[in-house]
Amino acid sequence: MPSRVRRRALLGTVAAMPLFAIVRPAAAQAVTLSFSSWLPPRHPIVENAYRPWMEQVRQATEGRVTVRLLAQPLGGPPAHFDLVRDGVADLGYSLHSFVPGDRFLVQRAAEFSFLGDDAEALSVAYWRAFEKTLRKADEHRGAHVLGVYNHGPGNIHTRPRQVMQPGDLAGLRFRVPGGHASDLIQALGGVPVQAPAGQIFEMLSRGVVDGVTITYEAITSFRLTEHVRFTTTMPGGIYNTSWFFVMNQAKWDALAPRDREAISAVSGEAFARLVGKAWNAADRVAIEQMRAAGITIAQGGEALVRAVKQASEALEARWIEAARGRGVDGARVLAEIRAATGVRLPA
Repeated sequence: MPSRVRRRALLGTVAAMPLFAIVRPAAAQAVTLSFSSWLPPRHPIVENAYRPWMEQVRQATEGRVTVRLLAQPLGGPPAHFDLVRDGVADLGYSLHSFVPGDRFLVQRAAEFSFLGDDAEALSVAYWRAFEKTLRKADEHRGAHVLGVYNHGPGNIHTRPRQVMQPGDLAGLRFRVPGGHASDLIQALGGVPVQAPAGQIFEMLSRGVVDGVTITYEAITSFRLTEHVRFTTTMPGGIYNTSWFFVMNQAKWDALAPRDREAISAVSGEAFARLVGKAWNAADRVAIEQMRAAGITIAQGGEALVRAVKQASEALEARWIEAARGRGVDGARVLAEIRAATGVRLPA
């Protein structure tokens, strides 16, 4: 009898307790973000930049946010900004120049000739220019920008002959990534053919193009060593490309403030350094592999350097005028990037 009385008393006490005293808040639900990636899964940037960043996110958020790299991309490289903006994927990256038209016009600041030989230094300089100035143009509206960055110096790779003088480009067909590289090749007498990196192997092997504008690393990553015989370089790079790394805005806004802060800490300039180091390392390995494959790597002659400088200056002047229409002082941005990377323009 006494035990029954005690049980009834206990139940009565619980029933009398206010609701807030017995209902505990549910633990925050873990978030998994989908990441659409179009580079090969073993590409050095996927392996040595994006996967480490994914782990950094997991650690920084104490497991509350994780990233799932999808087995297949949800679209082609030019579609990735819209895929993320529209919520088809939570995360994605690509080149600004892959997107047709002038949608990302001011981002061409990071594509011009003679910007830098070091991917880390240039990527950091680009991110700082983006934060200080380029972001104001609001060209990435609809997505949250986690990073902008560059690869190593862009070179000219050819099969029929080494490009050493301006006339050597005449009539040659080059796969280009769009943007400044396309305009430059055309200005120098070549024929630009824009296509994503994944199509280069077939284009070169079938003779659709005679050469390609791309990095050292891409020659080995896309298995092109058997299809190019010559590489032409210049101090500071013949060209470069600007890349974006973005997250769907609604998904970003839905994250807890502490998780947004944690992810921001491993993104932006931190990610620019991470991806830049990965690209520098990949270029060093590729140079050795290219030489072992018998590819001749040589710096372009003085006349070619002057021709590239002249053509690039004309293209920069045209871009500076267009960027002014979006509220950006392009001349100042280019000067700041080059000062940060230590590049001195050819005489």
